[in-house]
Amino acid sequence: MASITDLDLRSRRTGALRSAWRGFVEGLEHYMERHARTDRINALNARSDEELARMGLRREDIVRHVYRDRLYV
Repeated sequence: MASITDLDLRSRRTGALRSAWRGFVEGLEHYMERHARTDRINALNARSDEELARMGLRREDIVRHVYRDRLYV
């Protein structure tokens, strides 16, 4: 027969595991997003100034362009 204390401990453990898993997934999402953006910045930096001009970009605006959904400058 389970007592209230046993159920409470099980609930806390489950909550802790969910919290840890959520933290892991959020960290992984952050890493993947940052990695993808770094790749995009490197790809744009590898282009010539003429190619960037055709895209409507200046070299100094690449980071702002890649992070335009995050930076409100």
